Amino acid sequence: MRALCYNGVGHVSVERVPDPQLLGPRDAIVRVTMSSVCGSDLHIIDGYVPTMKRGDILGHEFIGEVVDVATDVKKLQPGMKVVVGSIIACGHCYYCQTEQYSLCDNSNPCGEITEKAWGYTTAGIYGYSHAMGGFAGSHAEYIRVPFADVNAFVVPEGMPDEKAVFVSDAVPTGYMGADMCNITPGDVVAVWGAGGVGQMAIKSAYLLGAGRVICIDRFPDRLAMARDKAGAEILDYEEVDVREALREMTGGRGPDACIDAVGMEAHGTGIDYAYDRVKQAVMLETDRPTALRQAIMACRKGGTVSIMGVYGGVVDKFPLGAAMNKGLTLRMGQQHGQKYIPRLLEHIRKGELDPSYLITHRVRLEEGQQAYDMFKKKVDGCVRAVFLPAAA
Repeated sequence: MRALCYNGVGHVSVERVPDPQLLGPRDAIVRVTMSSVCGSDLHIIDGYVPTMKRGDILGHEFIGEVVDVATDVKKLQPGMKVVVGSIIACGHCYYCQTEQYSLCDNSNPCGEITEKAWGYTTAGIYGYSHAMGGFAGSHAEYIRVPFADVNAFVVPEGMPDEKAVFVSDAVPTGYMGADMCNITPGDVVAVWGAGGVGQMAIKSAYLLGAGRVICIDRFPDRLAMARDKAGAEILDYEEVDVREALREMTGGRGPDACIDAVGMEAHGTGIDYAYDRVKQAVMLETDRPTALRQAIMACRKGGTVSIMGVYGGVVDKFPLGAAMNKGLTLRMGQQHGQKYIPRLLEHIRKGELDPSYLITHRVRLEEGQQAYDMFKKKVDGCVRAVFLPAAA
């Protein structure tokens, strides 16, 4: 089959690779009909995830059709359209039983790598390096889905791929970011980042009862999308002092909750951003926490900071004193998609949510390098490019 593979820092290419096979009794094989680029893929392509190997298949956000199932799969049959959570869960361990699926004990066969880095192993993720299990990704014609009854969800009849594909990752990530804020009716929520996850965090905050959502970014087209499609008030951090602007917009109190939907490659202005770029370049820190620092400083006393942007290692100049003395609650984590996907599909079925506006470009696998370059540089209004693997 054809697949889009990692080919060294900054490079991807389409290769011919073996078709996936059923390897365990709970596996399924899915023919991928649509697979999306994601901001966390850029951390891989930019070289910030050192456990990638040349030839690894990229991609973790996808939808497709079941073509084969193993003996112990009970809920799925060939021909079913399914959306698959990007993070793999076994369904039986303590963490899965308590709906903390991204902390699964059993789905990552390379757990010793993350255990050394983070103290404990975490779940496997499709197409996200050998630290996360070495699973083949979704930018391919076919993919193996382990623990298929737990990780694949049947899409309601008549729901197009465009509406359902982001329920694999961006929608539950944004929804979990908002859910962790413990929003009460009328709360003011600030969201850093107007990419796919940020857009879905805005929509989710409103679904959960927020009265106002303010989005912070620097790209006019993304800010316009956050305003026009998601209903947010917007701030361009290159034009205003974000903390002062948020104070003014909230009567001096600050947002009730702040969501970091940016993560380890945040951009910014001023001396702290320059400091992070230098430290990261010489490997004295791995992640740039520009957005996270702003969120902690801007959040009201007693508020909540929710971290959904990906961080992988260590950061410097973390404002722990501000977080402690302001009594902030910090919540974070990879998304527990299996907990949220059924309710999100129901929101879409009822017309309460339509994530399809995130799709700005449709491309073939062979256009993978151009798609990721365009996505990284945020040119031509690219918010999300989706691959159509069947397109030759």
